[in-house]
Amino acid sequence: MGALTVAALVSTALTGPAVAASAGQDADGSRSGTGRAGHHATQQQLDAAVRDGVPGALARVTDRDGVWNGAAGVADRTTGRERLPQDRYRIGSLTKTFVATVLLQLEAEGRLDLDDTVESRLPGVVRGNGHDGRAVTVRQLLNHTSGIFNYTSDAEFRQKTASDGFLTHRYDTWLPEQLIAQAMSHPPYSVPGSGFRYSNTNYILAGMIVERVTGRPYGNEIERRILRPLELRATSAPGTEARMPRPSGRAYSKLLSPDPAAKIHDVTELNPTVAGAAGSMISAPADLQRFYRALLRGELLPAEQLGEMMDTVDVAPETPAGYGLGLLRQKLPCGVEIWGHSGDTRGSLSAVAMTRDASHSIAFNFNADWAGDTKKLVEAEFCN
Repeated sequence: MGALTVAALVSTALTGPAVAASAGQDADGSRSGTGRAGHHATQQQLDAAVRDGVPGALARVTDRDGVWNGAAGVADRTTGRERLPQDRYRIGSLTKTFVATVLLQLEAEGRLDLDDTVESRLPGVVRGNGHDGRAVTVRQLLNHTSGIFNYTSDAEFRQKTASDGFLTHRYDTWLPEQLIAQAMSHPPYSVPGSGFRYSNTNYILAGMIVERVTGRPYGNEIERRILRPLELRATSAPGTEARMPRPSGRAYSKLLSPDPAAKIHDVTELNPTVAGAAGSMISAPADLQRFYRALLRGELLPAEQLGEMMDTVDVAPETPAGYGLGLLRQKLPCGVEIWGHSGDTRGSLSAVAMTRDASHSIAFNFNADWAGDTKKLVEAEFCN
């Protein structure tokens, strides 16, 4: 959700002893196997992440050969329990794709327009220090061209929620209005529409718009419109629930300490309202692949809305990546184009990357937020 997400978006194309991948039944009932060349390069990168300090790395690949599950390290540093294909974890900013999908469904139903101003949907909410909701559209929220300040970059907020203050404030409930107030206390980054600048505030506002239009919280709408129809039983928008559903491992963080020898904290339990519609959801690899596959194949949106979602703006001049509406496009060095998203939250770094035809995909998670090369992992899967 925080600064790592931007780095992961740009650098990854989206963002114990090693445990070898093994055959067996997957969470969705399919069979795991060796797949293309055993996905040897992908397994090597999972192992490398553990050598780099990640306690446990998990990946699920689907391609024309079937399903392959890979893992390295442990899900729990105390018990030594290995990571499992069906493990659930916090997905951070992958939540944004779910929220954007709901808003595009509402547009298809004629209940809002992407070019509606934020002021028309949330009167008086985006005001102060140069912010003006009358000049920002719903589309600009979803593609991060609003210029609105990122509330997770506020120094006091970061100290409470990401640094050592996390240990005191991990169970605090944050209302969307509080998060917006953090952003409004700073000037905007730029004039709306002038370029891409990643901001979690955009999706807190998007979640508020979902509730204003439907009369139901964004999590309820995600469940009703996406999770139930696709039978994504391992996926949830947890509200204020701090505990993780089972099965799941633990999540670990050094709480932004630059010291390589800093203490590793178990940060599994936290109140997810700190991320809200910008990054609070929980899922598992098979569910995430099913969601993005259904999305890219037109099962969740009409062609017009899917086209709008995939209409991208440049992320950075030097980066072959574009951001649509809650969806990222990237061309890898080997020429393969992938779509998906990355996400991070305390103790968890995740991503989904998928070819446009959804025939080849990877969903992965590191149960740490300070180590591991996600870029190399994505390239190992698609470029080898």
